Amino acid sequence: MKALIIEDEVMAAKTLKKLLLEVSPGVEIVGVLESIEDSVDWIAIHPMPDLMFMDIHLADGSSFAIFEKVNITCPVIFTTAYDEYALKAFEVNSIDYLLKPISKEALEHALNKFYSLSEKRVNVGQLDKLMSQLGEKKRYRSCFLLPERDKLVPVLVNSIVYIFIDAKTVKIVTTSGKVYYMNHTLDDIMSELDPWVFFRANRQFIVSRDSIKDVSVWFGNKLAINLNVEVPEKIIVSKARVSEFKNWFTD
Repeated sequence: MKALIIEDEVMAAKTLKKLLLEVSPGVEIVGVLESIEDSVDWIAIHPMPDLMFMDIHLADGSSFAIFEKVNITCPVIFTTAYDEYALKAFEVNSIDYLLKPISKEALEHALNKFYSLSEKRVNVGQLDKLMSQLGEKKRYRSCFLLPERDKLVPVLVNSIVYIFIDAKTVKIVTTSGKVYYMNHTLDDIMSELDPWVFFRANRQFIVSRDSIKDVSVWFGNKLAINLNVEVPEKIIVSKARVSEFKNWFTD
């Protein structure tokens, strides 16, 4: 099970992680986020986890605002020191509502509900499909056929410096400085690119490893990626993804 924790109190997050590993040793905690902004950025560009633990009161507002900005499809267990939001919690994806300080027994009960719901969703057909997918070796795109005036021209993937969204239009910039337009989302494009070569820096930019000149420390513990070519705006990596970027870049 992959779990995401959204909690702005450091000690509360550490306690929850400790309890989770005690109750369910097989759990993989894919991230600990502290704010609405970081949560929206993370959810927008990562696969949906199996389960979220979400504190209602975050430093930059109520976590219910996250549901208004991104589509959350996994179950959510809310954690809070107050009980006046219980009804609202169950209007979204909540399967349980835990009051702080969270007890081991309460957490076990919530996880049992989650596992019970998960078992009902799995069927033989889904398992067969999963096994089939696991057995297939992923092949990544080596070339795109893109429009240029009245023609379609081949653009090699290894010639791409970065891909970005400009005024709701996706543009591909190559090492020669040419700009091509593409009628696909960044999510779709990223799914066809080798994740070792390309990194989804944020909701606007995908960058090539070879195009990175250096990285600057930015405000709020964020990073700014500097490329070998000019870009229309700063490419910022949110605090929530700094560790992931460093691991990717040094791999």
